[in-house]
Amino acid sequence: MAVSTINYQELAEKIKCWGQELGFADIGISDIDLSEHKDDFTSWLKNNYHGDMEYMSRHEEMRFHPEQLVPGTLRVISVRMDYLPTDAKFAATLKNKNKAYVSRYALGRDYHKLMRKRLKQLGEKIKLHCDTLEYRPFVDSAPILERPLAEKAGLGWTGKHSLILSKEAGSWFFLGELLVNIPLPVDAPVAHQCGSCVACIKICPTQAIVEPYVVDARKCISYLTIENRASIPEQYRALIGNRVYGCDDCQLICPWNKFAKLSVESDFQARQQLDDTSLLTLFHWSEKEFLSKTEGSPIRRIGFECWQRNIAVAIGNGDYSEQALTSLTSALNKVSPMVDEHIQWAIEQLKAKQQLIDVSLNERLTARLVRSIEKGLPRDA
Repeated sequence: MAVSTINYQELAEKIKCWGQELGFADIGISDIDLSEHKDDFTSWLKNNYHGDMEYMSRHEEMRFHPEQLVPGTLRVISVRMDYLPTDAKFAATLKNKNKAYVSRYALGRDYHKLMRKRLKQLGEKIKLHCDTLEYRPFVDSAPILERPLAEKAGLGWTGKHSLILSKEAGSWFFLGELLVNIPLPVDAPVAHQCGSCVACIKICPTQAIVEPYVVDARKCISYLTIENRASIPEQYRALIGNRVYGCDDCQLICPWNKFAKLSVESDFQARQQLDDTSLLTLFHWSEKEFLSKTEGSPIRRIGFECWQRNIAVAIGNGDYSEQALTSLTSALNKVSPMVDEHIQWAIEQLKAKQQLIDVSLNERLTARLVRSIEKGLPRDA
């Protein structure tokens, strides 16, 4: 269709319908002006809050100019795809120290390929109605400020935990973008509605939300267990609990997530019983089993070494048992010195718990013996 005959308002409405047909729960359109976010992002980098994620500091200018990433870009179509599995088992898993907690976004298949494929299909549908269209889909795959763009597109507002919140759907969703070269009408942002609530800040186990809207990744359990490929600083190990891949606490406590939508995508349902598996079972996986059982999963990218590191820490935070102690000891010198460091730490934690158990048992036995002796004494003794 010739550019002069295109009704862009009508096309935008069709794009939103097509997007929903492809499984996106919400679709919004924004311009590409991100200048208002530059100072905050620069300050975040200067504070080194990105930790070892050096890619965050690369192509900094491009993050604020999508047209440099894809020349000719005029608009960004932002999409939302809900991922909350049907039976998330949040409390049941977190409360059981001997079960592994995996962030709920990672229980199913990797979302990158699925969303990128759907975005490409959306682009092709648009191209059928606008032959001058040039587009490019992105899902965590380029220097794009996806959350500010989603906010500009009206998909929600930035919560104090720095995630996008939707009044209708909470925050359990993925974001994706389609950069296009056509002047579609833009959507209006929604008002921020966190009010005075600071629940996410208070509940963070490691106090990683250093101020509203600012996360120090170096303290964040998701960073420590996923992005961080070195030793986990000792001061955070006990705080990690049984979280072996990511953390959802700031989302779990958020009042807006009572409106969260369950995912309709079968790919986002739990695989390999990762929502209900003991730490020891996962710790006993060989590297070959790890690669096989996490095929197609976002978990696979951290590698076997970090997987063993994370689980060792979680076992150390769990209940003492001879089986746990034996499993840790037998795993020494099998993977790497880094893993051994965390195994040794976990062994020390379990041995300390064993000593407390022994002391408590001795105290109970002593008290029982004293009571028995007292019962045998004459009344006037």
